[in-house]
Amino acid sequence: MATVVMLLLIALFQHQPALALSPSDISSPIPPAAAVKLVQFCADPKVGLDNQAVATLVDYVLEPKSKKEADLPKHQESPGAYYEFDTKITFPRFLNYAYSPQIPAALTRPSSMRYSLWIAPQGKLHNMPIHWRSASPAGEPVIIRGLQRDSNTPDVTTGVYYEYDLKRTLILLNHKGRQVLISVSKQINNSGVGKKGIILGNDDDWNYYYSGEPGSFKEGIGWAKSYIYDFISVGVYVESGAMVRTGTFQWIRAGWSGINFVQTTHITNGMKRFARNFKTILESPNLPTPNQMISTYHRLSALPKPDLIEKYNALQRSQQSLAIQTGKIGTTEANKQRSYAQIPKEQIVGELMLEYLKMALGKSSLVEKKVVLGSK
Repeated sequence: MATVVMLLLIALFQHQPALALSPSDISSPIPPAAAVKLVQFCADPKVGLDNQAVATLVDYVLEPKSKKEADLPKHQESPGAYYEFDTKITFPRFLNYAYSPQIPAALTRPSSMRYSLWIAPQGKLHNMPIHWRSASPAGEPVIIRGLQRDSNTPDVTTGVYYEYDLKRTLILLNHKGRQVLISVSKQINNSGVGKKGIILGNDDDWNYYYSGEPGSFKEGIGWAKSYIYDFISVGVYVESGAMVRTGTFQWIRAGWSGINFVQTTHITNGMKRFARNFKTILESPNLPTPNQMISTYHRLSALPKPDLIEKYNALQRSQQSLAIQTGKIGTTEANKQRSYAQIPKEQIVGELMLEYLKMALGKSSLVEKKVVLGSK
C-alpha cells in the first residue's frame, strides 16, 4: 500500500542482529510468493502482470482467518509480516480519500507518513496523478506506475524518521464482481540517514518534531547512523459490502553498519499503528467530504509560496515549543534560524492540511484556524 510504515523499534538498541524467524503463521507459502511476484512486476514492468498472483492475493485477503496477523518468510534477508483489518467505508469513498490527487496521502496516514510525493521525470515533486473510475468485470486492470518520495513519522521507540524513494505500482481491477486496488511499493537504494524526531504527546494526536539532524534522541543510540536498507509492501484493498478490507504483506530491513535490527513484531506493530488511525479518520462522522477537503487543498495551493512559508513557520514554532517541553531539545536548538524555502510547496500544503483535518475531527491543532484557513 501507499502507506509506508517503517520502523526501527526496540531492536535498534539491543545491539544484536535479529534472530531467525519462527515458522510463518501463514500455513501456505503461496500468498507471500504471489505478493513477491507483484513486487517483481513493480520493479520491472517487462516481467508482466501475473493475473493468477493477483487472484491468489485477493482470495487470501477475503478468506476467513483465525488470526488477522502472521509472520512471513524472509525475502532477500528482510523479515516480513502480514496484517489485515476492515474499515467501514464504501470502496468509492475510500479511493476518493486515500488515493486522490488533491488530498495529500498523509491525511489518511498521519501517524505513519509525514509526506508522500510523486517524482516527475525532471525531479520535481507533485501529488499522485490519478483520476479513478470503477473497473468493469470484463475490462483490463488499470495500472499506474511512478516513482515516489516519502518521509515517515518518528518511530514510537527511537524517534528516528527517514526519507526514501520508492518504485510504485497501483493496480485497479474487478475481481469476481468486487472492486480491488493493489498498491505495491519497492524501495530504491538505501534511505537517507535516519534523523532525530520526537512524538509530541500522544501518538494519536499526530504532532511530531523533525530536527533535520542525523541520529536519535533516544539515550544510548544518539550516535547511530541508521538506514532503511529495503522496504517492500503489497497492500490489497478489497470491496466487501459497505466496508473495505485491507490486507498488507510487508518486508523491512533496517539498522546500521549493514546489520538488520528489525523483527516481525516491529513490522506488525507499525501496520497496527497505521490501521488504527486510518480507521479513526475514515470512520469518523466528523470527516469533511472529499469536496470540502479538495476545496481546502485548492485554497492553500493557490497561495504564493512566501505566504505558505509564513504559515509553515507558525506551525514549526509550535512544534519546537512542544519539543522543548519534552526536555529533549533546549531553547538554543529551537531558536536556530531555519529556512523553509527549499521545502516543496506540496509538502507544506499537506502539513497545513493535517492541521485543518485535526480541527475538523475535534482534535487540538498546533496552530489557530486562521493560520491554516485565513488569507495568510
